[in-house]
Amino acid sequence: MLGLMQDWPLLLHRIIDHAAIQHGGREVVSRAVEDGGLRRTTYARIRERALACAKRLTREGVKAGDRVATLAWNTERHLELWYGVSGVGAITHTVNPRLFPEQIAWIIDHAQDRMLFLDLTFVPLAERIAARLPSIERYVVLTDTAHMPETSLKGAVAFEEWLAESDADFVWAAVDENAAAGLCYTSGTTGGPKGVLYSHRSNVLHALACATPDFLGLSSRDTVLPVVPLFHANSWSLAYSAPMTGAKLVMPGAKLDGPSLLELLESEGVTLTAAVPTVWLGLLQHLETKGASLSTLKRVVIGGSACPRAMTEAFETKYGVTVSHAWGMTEMSPIGSFCSIKPAYAHLEGDALYDLKVKQGHPPFTVEFRLTDDAGVDQPWDGATQGRLKVRGPSVASAYFRREDEPILDDRGFFDTGDVGTIDPGGYLQITDRSKDVIKSGGEWISSIELENVAVGHPDVLEAAVIGVPHPKWDERPLLVIVPKPGRTPAREAVLAFMSGKVAKWQIPDDMVLVEAIPHTATGKIQKTALREMFRDYRLPA
Repeated sequence: MLGLMQDWPLLLHRIIDHAAIQHGGREVVSRAVEDGGLRRTTYARIRERALACAKRLTREGVKAGDRVATLAWNTERHLELWYGVSGVGAITHTVNPRLFPEQIAWIIDHAQDRMLFLDLTFVPLAERIAARLPSIERYVVLTDTAHMPETSLKGAVAFEEWLAESDADFVWAAVDENAAAGLCYTSGTTGGPKGVLYSHRSNVLHALACATPDFLGLSSRDTVLPVVPLFHANSWSLAYSAPMTGAKLVMPGAKLDGPSLLELLESEGVTLTAAVPTVWLGLLQHLETKGASLSTLKRVVIGGSACPRAMTEAFETKYGVTVSHAWGMTEMSPIGSFCSIKPAYAHLEGDALYDLKVKQGHPPFTVEFRLTDDAGVDQPWDGATQGRLKVRGPSVASAYFRREDEPILDDRGFFDTGDVGTIDPGGYLQITDRSKDVIKSGGEWISSIELENVAVGHPDVLEAAVIGVPHPKWDERPLLVIVPKPGRTPAREAVLAFMSGKVAKWQIPDDMVLVEAIPHTATGKIQKTALREMFRDYRLPA
C-alpha cells in the first residue's frame, strides 16, 4: 500500500521559486568582475532573470540532457544561469578554471558541452583552447555590452545583450527528479579528471542535509559569503542551501585576497563564510598585519583539506569566530561530514576541545560511513584503528559520467573515498591521510596530515607539507617541507623540537627543507604528487 501524499518532485527550480516567494527582497550582492564594484539584486530578480535565461536557452536549441559549460566566478549572473540551465532540464557543467588549459579542453570535449558561458577573466583562456572545443556552438561572456571585448570566439555575445532578447514568460521544464542537473569533474589528482553527474534529487537532498543546525545551520537571518567557488561541487551546497533558507548571499567575484574578503565581511555584515585553508591563511595574515577585527562574522567553515589546529585557534581565540571543520569530495556533492559538537562533548574545553575540533566530524542523515581494511573487512570505531573510508547515500556517486560500465562501488554499495582514517565511538571521523599519501614506515602508518597540522603551529611557519621519502631500513620516512612566514627563517632543529611531544617520537620527520611555495591542486589541496617529483632525488641525512 502506498501513502496518500502528493507527488512533488524534488526539482532545483523549486528552491529559487521558494526564495523568490518567501524571501524575494533578500539581497544578493556581487563583486563585479569588470571593475570590482558591488552589484545588488534580490532573490525575486534572480528568479526572474533565471526564467528569462531558460527561455533564451530554449531559443538556442538547448534541451533536456544537453550540457552547458561555465568558466565563471561566484557572481549573481553565474547563479542566474545556474538555475536557468537546470530549469530547461539541461545540465550545468561548472568547469574549474584553475586546471591546466589542456585539462579544461579535455573536460569540455569529454562532456560534449554545447555552449560556454564565461567571465571576462577567462576570454583569453577560451581563445587559446577554442580550436579543441568542437562541440561548443556559441560563447556568451558574462558581462554587458559596454565591457564586451573584441574576441575571436564563435558567436560571442555579451550576456546582458543575449538575455535582453528574452523575458520571464516561461514555465520550468517538467523533468524527473532523478534527471541529471549538474556536472562537475574531479581535479584529476589520481588519474585523469572524472565527471560526477548530479541529479535534481541528489542536490536538493544534499542542500536540505547541509542546511540543518548541526551542519551549516543556515537561516534567513544569516548573511553568507561563499568564498568556495561554484565550480567546487556546488559551492559546498551554498548555491542551493542559501536560497533555500533565504540567507543573504554575498558573492566575491574574482577577488579572493585577504583585503578584499575583509572588506566584504565587514561592509555586508557576513555571519558565515566557507573556503579552503589557503584562503584563510591570506585573511589571517591580513588581519594580523592590519590589527583588524571581525565585527559580525560568527562562523567559518573550512574544508577541502585538513584545517590546521593553529588556524582554528587563531580564529576562535583572537577573533571570536567559531570554526567548523568539514570533509567531503566531488563524488559526495560534496559535504560528507561536519564537526559540530554533540551533547556528550559539550563539556570539553581547552586542548580537549581542539583535539575534537581538528577531526572531520560526523555525517548528516543521508550519509553512511564504513571503515574497512584493504581486504574489505570492517574495522572497529574505536578512534584508533585506521581503515579505508567508504560512504553511501542519495548524494553519493554510483558511477562516473560516460564511464558507467566501470564499477566504483563495493559489494554493499559503498564508494571507496581513497581516504584513510579512524572513527571514534561517538561517530567522529578523523582523516589521517589519502591512501596514496600515508607514509609507511617499518610496517606502521604515519599520517602526513597530522604532522602538517602540528608543524603549522610553529610561530615561524606559514604552510607545511609532509611526504614520504625512501629509507634503506624503514621503507619510508617523513620529510617536512616548510614555507616560512615573511621575514622568518625557522631552523630545522627548532621546528622538529617544537613537534616533539605533540606526536609519537618515531613519527617526527627525519629532516626539514624550506621552500618559497608549496604546489596546490586546482581545488586548493597540497599537491603531493608534485612535491614527490620535486624531491625525487632527495636523500635523507645519514
